[in-house]
Amino acid sequence: MSARPEGVVKAADGVYFVGGAHVNWVILEEGDDLTLIDAGYPGDADAVEGSIRHIGHRPEDVRGVLVTHAHVDHIGSLPRFTARYGTPVYADAREVPHAAREYLEQVTPATILSHLWRPGVASWTLHVLRSGGTSREPVRALPFPDEGPLDLPGRPVPVPTYGHTSGHNCYHLPSAGAVVTGDTLCTGHAISRLTGPQPLPSLFHHDRDRMLAALDTVAGLDADLLLPGHGPLTRVPMAEAVAAARVNASRTW
Repeated sequence: MSARPEGVVKAADGVYFVGGAHVNWVILEEGDDLTLIDAGYPGDADAVEGSIRHIGHRPEDVRGVLVTHAHVDHIGSLPRFTARYGTPVYADAREVPHAAREYLEQVTPATILSHLWRPGVASWTLHVLRSGGTSREPVRALPFPDEGPLDLPGRPVPVPTYGHTSGHNCYHLPSAGAVVTGDTLCTGHAISRLTGPQPLPSLFHHDRDRMLAALDTVAGLDADLLLPGHGPLTRVPMAEAVAAARVNASRTW
């Protein structure tokens, strides 16, 4: 699988949003150096490297990879990437053991099977299987070395938004007025019939109530560019995005 040129969007100066087939990632650029935020399924490994080359860089230019959370659709390509390039991976300290697969907070095959009758679930499940979505290969991640802005290209600021997983973080990009929201706040999904800001369907959340409470943190961020883990990028103030997501939360299953 390769990243299509039209799947790479320059969302702001030094910020590239990459829309994969069913999951997104973000590249931050500062001079010759990059930060990669999330990295798709195992089957997205070529697409991740292709997206970096598409913007005129090499995978070796990535100084660090940030993980919003350790679900396979967000870290699946990292074992190959880190083996090839030795790039350090960082996550919230609570998410580090999840990435190492000391435990797994992810929807189970049995739960997915129980929802196969819903529109879009069967075709999405087939894509997951083809993309290596059953992999449990561990990723060695390090906890964030500092509080506040990280010393990485783009100076991303981790924002704890626990709930989707125990250590989920969004990343605020103050200079770009943007937030990389991972799976705390999305704008679409293959099995969602909704459009616009929304939470994912309930089966994906480790603690849905805590995730919904974490939206208050997102609403307070000074940004008007939403870069979600699923769905298209959306230009909207975070407070408005969260308000819309709360309305849509009553419509999700």
